[in-house]
Amino acid sequence: MFKKKSHFALLGATLLGAAVLVACGGGGGDTAPATPVSTLGTLAVSLTDAPACGFDAVNVTVSKVRVHRSDSALDTESGWTDITLNPARKINLLNLSNGVLEALGQTSLEAGRYTQMRLVLDTNANTVVPVDGKTELPLETPSAVQSGIKLVGAFEVNAGRKTEVVLDFDACKSVVTRGKGSYALKPVVKVVPVAANGISGFVSTAVLGRGVQVSAQQNGSIVSATTPNPATGEFFLSRLAPGNYDVVITADNSAASVVAAVPVASATSTTVLSTLMAPILLAPGNTGSIGGAVTMTPASTEPAFVAARQTFAAGPTVTIKYAGADLASGAYTIAKLPVSAPQFASYSATLPLSFSAGSAAPAGKYRVEASATGYAARAVDGVDIGSSNQSNVHFALSR
Repeated sequence: MFKKKSHFALLGATLLGAAVLVACGGGGGDTAPATPVSTLGTLAVSLTDAPACGFDAVNVTVSKVRVHRSDSALDTESGWTDITLNPARKINLLNLSNGVLEALGQTSLEAGRYTQMRLVLDTNANTVVPVDGKTELPLETPSAVQSGIKLVGAFEVNAGRKTEVVLDFDACKSVVTRGKGSYALKPVVKVVPVAANGISGFVSTAVLGRGVQVSAQQNGSIVSATTPNPATGEFFLSRLAPGNYDVVITADNSAASVVAAVPVASATSTTVLSTLMAPILLAPGNTGSIGGAVTMTPASTEPAFVAARQTFAAGPTVTIKYAGADLASGAYTIAKLPVSAPQFASYSATLPLSFSAGSAAPAGKYRVEASATGYAARAVDGVDIGSSNQSNVHFALSR
């Protein structure tokens, strides 16, 4: 009896030990359960601005940023992820020049490619303050903005990493007049690289306070623009795709200065044009104006813009200044255009740059071009403000 009982006891102990081994995952060691791999990344969105023409403040109120994988998704469809600003934030775009960023927020997203982004504004809380004006005026905002300003530009979100996106709100092209004393918002916003590369320099403090504008251009089209620091004259044309740019500097009662073929070598490099001790000087000069009206057939609420351009001998064509046509009347005025010949310099890594008027375009003469999205551009050559302003340069645009 004793032996039989011991046999069953031994068998029971063996089975119990086996059960314990199975419960512990076998005898192969202390292997921990696998940690689930996260498929989430982070999207962070910021806002920056090109300068506004003719305003002391341009205030937009941002309520949210929306993202979607599909570039054709409607605002009512599922699949949107929102960065909500609560409360909605009023931002003066003019505080965001020279590469300054306003962080709008961030959110977690499934890793992958996103092809649509929308910037949503409060339609009743956007305002402007005209230059030398004391009154903050309402900025008429289209109802379509309620569903968001659709932005062009795809981006990738990687698991476990942060993707940063910068929205460049072009205040100068986004605010247009609608009749006397009224302004409308026609948003022009693009997605730009987050890396702060570009072109930097200083203009003389003697011209600060005289409406100084600095722009980087390619083939006469403005790619980026800014205003110098009001105390030091420093400027930074930021977030430029690698390539060559023509830099144009204008100020009231001054000839324009143009630096041709300025290289931006990479997405992280900055090209310096001048220093604090040797800033760019603008030659003094008189100014004039070009005006007229733009009509469009068929009629449209699309804004039209008129640019005054000059071409250098064996050099680039550049835009000196431009203006938007009034949405109601089509009238436009490009004011404070230089009458004197522009000063010209080819880029050199050896500073200071040497400017001259020797290869400049004829003094006071412009090619004036009108354009609007969806319409064929029109131009008038040889518009001369050397002896008097020109107020009858009209354009008829058609599709």
